[in-house]
Amino acid sequence: MNWLTYILPALAAAFVILAARAWMPALSDARLPADPDTGRVLRPRFTFAARSGRLTRLDAALCLIITALYAVTAFVGLGDMSAPQSWCSFTARGQYALIDFGEELDIGMVRYYTGLHTGEYQLEFSDDGETWRDAVTLPQEYNDLFKWLDVSPAAEGVADRSARYIRITASAELDLGEVAIYDGDGNRYDAASFDYDAGCAALFDEQDTVPVRPSYMNSTYFDEIYHARTALEHIENVYPYEITHPPLGKLIIGLGIRLFGMTPFGWRFMGTLFGVLMLPILYVFLKRMTRSSAIAGCGTVIFAFDFMHFVQTRIATIDTYSVFFILLMYLFMWRFVSGGKWRYLALSGLFFGLGAASKWTCIYAGAGLAVIWLVYWISQGKKPRFAARFFANCGFCLVFFVAVPLVIYYASYYFYGTASGLDGGVGMYFTRDYFDIVRDNQVYMWEYHSDLVSTHPYSSRWYQWLVDARPILYYLEYFPDGTTKSAFGAFMNPILCWAGLLAMIVNVILIFKDRDGKAVFIVLGYLAQLLPWVLVTRLTFAYHYFPSEVFLLLALANVWSKLRELELPGWRRNMYALTGVSTALFVAFYPVLTGLRCALWYTRGFLKWFPSWPF
Repeated sequence: MNWLTYILPALAAAFVILAARAWMPALSDARLPADPDTGRVLRPRFTFAARSGRLTRLDAALCLIITALYAVTAFVGLGDMSAPQSWCSFTARGQYALIDFGEELDIGMVRYYTGLHTGEYQLEFSDDGETWRDAVTLPQEYNDLFKWLDVSPAAEGVADRSARYIRITASAELDLGEVAIYDGDGNRYDAASFDYDAGCAALFDEQDTVPVRPSYMNSTYFDEIYHARTALEHIENVYPYEITHPPLGKLIIGLGIRLFGMTPFGWRFMGTLFGVLMLPILYVFLKRMTRSSAIAGCGTVIFAFDFMHFVQTRIATIDTYSVFFILLMYLFMWRFVSGGKWRYLALSGLFFGLGAASKWTCIYAGAGLAVIWLVYWISQGKKPRFAARFFANCGFCLVFFVAVPLVIYYASYYFYGTASGLDGGVGMYFTRDYFDIVRDNQVYMWEYHSDLVSTHPYSSRWYQWLVDARPILYYLEYFPDGTTKSAFGAFMNPILCWAGLLAMIVNVILIFKDRDGKAVFIVLGYLAQLLPWVLVTRLTFAYHYFPSEVFLLLALANVWSKLRELELPGWRRNMYALTGVSTALFVAFYPVLTGLRCALWYTRGFLKWFPSWPF
């Protein structure tokens, strides 16, 4: 570490603190009306009711520009658009593929691409096709699927690597995508000269997909080994391997696979698209809440180029979908409590159902919605016909927050049923077998998450998320030159993390000072996402804070909106400065957000702000 690793975070923290100092006038009582007789400050009556900002052509242009710029940034370098799509299927233990090179070759390395199912292959060598020697194991375990893997016979203890024939024998039902054979100097042999049975053709028919080196660009990484695999299993009508989360998120991942094939780009496409679609939704949310195009634009830029949002939506896991649906369910709940129109409440319940069917963390968000809904009705207590409207709305919510979500959740298990041999018709949903499949999975998920005991070198606790103390490292590769590496992980842009936390504290104060309905809404949403993790004792990671990021951004926007209402000079400068610095940090940290090959001196000298940051 050098002096820069101390000065840069210190400067960033000082900048955030100075920016937050400019918010202090919003906390003063000086602008609140006072009783002329007693001099006591008159606190406004609490209400969620607020004028909704209307969208204009300027908003459409700003939103389109921000979204388009981000989309280009997000989709560039997402992953290879080609990968083996044909499979040599070994249907039983002991089945083998026999390859004749036509001449004796020196086998320095074997590179192979794994498909569905787990087990291993035995690679044997022969000079005559009858006598076999020196078995080398090619693993295909659960964490090896849809990856390019390398095996060196020399490293496995094979003394005689020369052979005319090789035999690949499967230990179980396995799919193998492609095999590439290299000499001792790392040169790939031309598979066109090999001789093999027609059933083995899939092993050598897509040699153009063989990469120069295995990497995250052409292989699965982190939890993609579960979720991308399960998405394909749903498509192939195979009972899923990963059943620790509800199915909808994997079904959405599968849409990208159907469009682009089982390729890295294909299994990451939908998450990235949903990350892009979050931006216009957030822009609308901010404009409706603050009635300011400037605040909506700056807030959307900050969110777009936040590190967590960028990295997390470019990996084929299900967290993106939960955040997407949380954003929508809170947008429509805000439209309801600020305007009272029940149709928005129905939409909030619909997206709650979609979120719950993607990941259980959306149930935490649903609890926050319930508290906000209750506070809203308490604030309506003195209005005419309160009891009739309240009980009617209770029935309405039972439909859209209970019945509709249950139907969505129950229906999302469709491919569990068909993979179990059920007929797939509408009547399947009404069978005891289908009901048992859904019920048993709920029990399994609860027991799994309740009893999980595990460790991970990049795990973190909730209090570390608050200050960006411990990112999760997703990928790390050092290059032979000893001076460069490729690495990336998930953590928040420090500007949003730190400024958002201070803004959240300001919003808490605004609740008591101004009885600010927006602040109540934002703080309750934030606590609904954070507090459950305070009680969780199992393994947790920085990305579990991703949903809270939405509310940190809303908290910032509400502070700026308050400064704007007070007509305080300099609020725009404050907002533009935070937006500019957060964007500049995105550019600076880009290598460790994308895996771009980068010099060690840069990551260690400029980007490793804290000893716990793994860069």
